[in-house]
Amino acid sequence: RKLEKEVKDHLKKVYGTLAISMFAAAAGAAFNIYFDLYNLQFLFALISFGTLIAIPSTPASFQNENKRFLYFLAFTFSSGFSLGPLIAYYASINTSIIVNAYIVTLAVFTSFTLAALYAENTKYLHLGGTLVSASFALLFTTLFFRSTFLNGAIIWGGLLINCGFILYDTQLICEKRRMGSDDYIWHSVELFIDFVNIFRYIVRILGEKEKRNDRRRSD
Repeated sequence: RKLEKEVKDHLKKVYGTLAISMFAAAAGAAFNIYFDLYNLQFLFALISFGTLIAIPSTPASFQNENKRFLYFLAFTFSSGFSLGPLIAYYASINTSIIVNAYIVTLAVFTSFTLAALYAENTKYLHLGGTLVSASFALLFTTLFFRSTFLNGAIIWGGLLINCGFILYDTQLICEKRRMGSDDYIWHSVELFIDFVNIFRYIVRILGEKEKRNDRRRSD
């Protein structure tokens, strides 16, 4: 489906804001690791949750734009802070894991974004219910069932689900703009969450692969 001018202009603001969020998240992770602030994980988790609630709770208006953008920066910084232990752990095995994970995440995110934007219709909007149900099923499995096989299935299943959310959220953002919504900050939050979730899964996939390779080399 052809993208209208107002949709294209809106997407430029969304992805520009999303790019800023990447720097804020990276700064948060680096801040945590460099100053060894792992004992503050819970505090920053609360900040992340609080600002995630504050953004949609504050009306999207010109008067509130700066306030909501500060909430956005606080949310993305604290989300990056929470990634600190994961990044530090796998970086201690091999720093290339983190670099490669970011590159792969960027490639996956870009590919699924383009697939959603240039699809002939809005078919991916129908994925919403399925993705939510799959997410709850994955959460249930994670909480109540533990095994080596299931851990691998959960990681790959989580990655697949979040790739689906890129398709869904991207088309939903376009449809919301067509219906008059220009809340680029909240739309950036939705895509940021997708990106971070995919990054988490890919880091774990590449990290566990590196650990298996290390064990083989030591045998």
